[in-house]
Amino acid sequence: MTALRAWVNRLRRRVWRLLFFRVLFGERGGGRLLAGTRISPSTCIEHEGALDLGDDVFIGHFNFIEAGAGVRIGRGTQVTNFVSIVSHSTHRAVRVAAGLSGAGLAQAVVRAPIAIGERCFIGPHSTIEAGSTLGHGTLVAAHSRVRGAFPDFAVLAGSPARVVGDTREADERWLAEHPDLQAAYQRWRQGLSS
Repeated sequence: MTALRAWVNRLRRRVWRLLFFRVLFGERGGGRLLAGTRISPSTCIEHEGALDLGDDVFIGHFNFIEAGAGVRIGRGTQVTNFVSIVSHSTHRAVRVAAGLSGAGLAQAVVRAPIAIGERCFIGPHSTIEAGSTLGHGTLVAAHSRVRGAFPDFAVLAGSPARVVGDTREADERWLAEHPDLQAAYQRWRQGLSS
């Protein structure tokens, strides 16, 4: 009986994953088809109309994206798992805005758009806070809390996150081992300048 129950549980999980938890290609965003973009069905998106996605974006499992003030995620960016991207915060309002409404409450709430460049990688359990801007090719290490503006190719780590490296250094080492990919990489980098 125990073996049968275990088999049924495995089958149930596989069927559920196949039908309801599968990340599939093809999304719509900004009125256009994004054939290469994939978003896990376990990702929660609030204010989806204010989320501007590039194509070839991957957003993994169990993420939270609050786009009320606008969130732009550039082409080819990967958002791994358990990431929060929040364009507003009430961390001040809960303390200083007791009894306030209207303009007073709005003043206590942090609300600002987020821009994430092309081909970025957002590590698991990270938070991207309101008003943050990540340059192209940025890598955010796991468990980072990102607030502020960061240049292209930054490696960010920590809470609060700070620049700890440059992705181009690791890219150069990797491309030395895979010279056949060098031309595609250079085309992408040159396209950023134009």
